[in-house]
Amino acid sequence: QVQLVESGGGLVQPGGSLRLSCAASGITFSDYAMNWYRQAPGKQRELVASITSTYITDYRDSVKGRFSISRDNAKNTVYLQMNSLKPEDTAVYTCDARRSVAAYWGQGTQVTVSS
Repeated sequence: QVQLVESGGGLVQPGGSLRLSCAASGITFSDYAMNWYRQAPGKQRELVASITSTYITDYRDSVKGRFSISRDNAKNTVYLQMNSLKPEDTAVYTCDARRSVAAYWGQGTQVTVSS
């Protein structure tokens, strides 16, 4: 059974930092590209950051220079370090794992940026 479990969300003030984690089980983690998505209330889901099985990373423009995605294959975990957070980063963040036509995703973790 494949499971992706996100953690690390919470309430943070503007300018603060959070590190999200996504622990995977039931897959050969190192073979999968990992992605972080987010969805804010009333808005479409958007891709925030991705990292391939060969550690190539990509980010949406609005988070470049502030967010960093990384993976630890020994721990079957992908991380999203989020710095200089803004109110517009408020959303439910979800990770997913993709390999060829296979795709799995977690339940998400809430990130709220507010003073």
